Amino acid sequence: MTVVEQMLDDHPSIDDKTDVAALRECIEACFECAQACTACADACLAEDHVEMLRQCIRLNLDCADVCEATGRVLLRRTAESIDLRRAMLAACVVACRACGDECERHAAEHRHCATCAEACRRYQRACSVLLES
Repeated sequence: MTVVEQMLDDHPSIDDKTDVAALRECIEACFECAQACTACADACLAEDHVEMLRQCIRLNLDCADVCEATGRVLLRRTAESIDLRRAMLAACVVACRACGDECERHAAEHRHCATCAEACRRYQRACSVLLES
C-alpha cells in the first residue's frame, strides 16, 4: 500500500461519491510527473546543445509546477472545491500535453525526454479519468 493510498483510506472526509482509486492514481501520477519533468529539465541543461532544448526546459518546469500544485490540492480533501479541482486537472492536461509533445520531439536523441514524455502521457490520462468521474 502506498502512502497516498493509506492517507486516502485514513481520511475521514472521503465521501462515497469519490472514485478513490482514480484519485490515488492521479495523485501518484502527478508527483511522478513533476519529478520526471524536473529531472528532464536538469538533464536538458547538461546537454551539449542546450539552446536547442530551451522550449523543452521551459515546458518541463511549467509542467512540474502545475503537477506539483495539483497534487497538493488533490491531497487536501477537507471542504474541497470541486470547481478548483476541475480547473487544476484541466490545467494539468494542457501542461502535460504540451510538455509531452515537446519531449517527444527530442526523445530519439535524448532518453530523458522519452522518459518524461511517458510520464506526461500517464498523468494526462489519469487527469482525464478523474475529470470524467
